[in-house]
Amino acid sequence: MPGFRVTERSMATHTLANLQVNLQRNQDLQNQLSSGKLISKASDSPGGAVIAMQTRSDMTALNQYSRNADDGMGWLSMADTALTSASTQLNRARELVLTGLSSGTSGNAQGREAIAQEVDNLRSSMIDLANTTYLDRPIFGGTTSGNIAFDGTGAYQGDNGQVNRTVGSNASVRVDTSADEVFGSGTANVFNLLQRVADDLRNNPSALQNDMADVDTAQKRVQTGLSGVGSRYNQVSQMQQAADNRVLDLTSQLSDVEDIDLPKTITELSLQQTAYQAALAATARVIQPSLVDFLR
Repeated sequence: MPGFRVTERSMATHTLANLQVNLQRNQDLQNQLSSGKLISKASDSPGGAVIAMQTRSDMTALNQYSRNADDGMGWLSMADTALTSASTQLNRARELVLTGLSSGTSGNAQGREAIAQEVDNLRSSMIDLANTTYLDRPIFGGTTSGNIAFDGTGAYQGDNGQVNRTVGSNASVRVDTSADEVFGSGTANVFNLLQRVADDLRNNPSALQNDMADVDTAQKRVQTGLSGVGSRYNQVSQMQQAADNRVLDLTSQLSDVEDIDLPKTITELSLQQTAYQAALAATARVIQPSLVDFLR
């Protein structure tokens, strides 16, 4: 059986190749330790890289849902504040109508005029509330590009569009509020009602009884709208919490896939450095002869 000739050059080549492998492993461990990541490129772990990319994609979508929810809660919070104030002012309007109906002021034109002026102020204040904006957009104006939902006469300037926010993979919630549903539509809206109340206080006190019933209806409409806003706010808040919780879960999963085990990596690096130093020492002893040695 023929033998193989082993030369000094082949020994040196193989030895350098083995040392290079050890050195590369040493460098990989140092890179992992400095970055804290097991995977810095797809070739480090093709399967792990795919999982990491998919997990990050899911986290990006969930973070966007959470931001959408923040924006939606901003819309709904402004609506809640505006409708709460509107309900308070309608309560005051009801008190004023009752005062106008009382025997003490029903025949007193001066007293009714004072009450009518306060109703006028309530009407102006209600229009201001109906024009409440969030990020320069009227929350009761649909998708209008204008900056008001109602003009000074109480006429609607918005549209029937809806502002929706996607807060989950299959969840879209309306975050604006229909002006018709909370303030009434057309000539039957609350602004025209308050105008009529003021006119009746001045000129037709006998109609105040009917006005009282209409104010009660308007109050119920606002309270119903307020309840709907609260329900949608809770829905958006819960969806945001679910998205945030899922992001935490995915963050943990991502860490399991690509983060190093710090004590293990430090130990492996220490062992690898020891092994490399031992290999260098052994190589120095094995490949000692030189040309000078052969010439002696």
